[in-house]
Amino acid sequence: MIPFIITALFGFFIYLVFTAGSGNIGLWSSSELIAGVALGILTGIVTRNFLCRKKNYRMANPIRLILLAVYIILPFFIEMTKANLDVAYRVITMKIRPGIVRVESNLRTDLGIFMLANSITLTPGTITVDIDEKTHDLFIHNINIGEGDEEKAAFKDVELFSLANLPAWIRRIAE
Repeated sequence: MIPFIITALFGFFIYLVFTAGSGNIGLWSSSELIAGVALGILTGIVTRNFLCRKKNYRMANPIRLILLAVYIILPFFIEMTKANLDVAYRVITMKIRPGIVRVESNLRTDLGIFMLANSITLTPGTITVDIDEKTHDLFIHNINIGEGDEEKAAFKDVELFSLANLPAWIRRIAE
């Protein structure tokens, strides 16, 4: 019952955010509120087992949701901007040396690994190719792995997490 309630409230909240400003009862009309409740209940019925998997309610904590928003706005946006500029530079100058590197994530939860893998994949010039199930290391294809020995270059020259320490942020949010 708890997963249903959490998911229905979350769906209702998202609906209210997307429809704000078009009504006469505060920011919403009565028909929008009724539709929001109906869609929230429908969302709770359909997706309760997906959002609250293994009876883990960690992400229902509002502080974690605020940290998630801060993560997206600050460190992830900084890394995204840097990666866009780096890819543009490498395309213009043709200084490209693609390769696959292994990155230790040091994350324990599936959600944390999922967030890190998606953050890396969304960043231009990189894509998560594989995840080692035992060690939770990520195999990442990068547009430029650096010069010299491939193993040493992988950890020395690849700046996947340079300014904003993405794994540390994700650890705060998901673990």
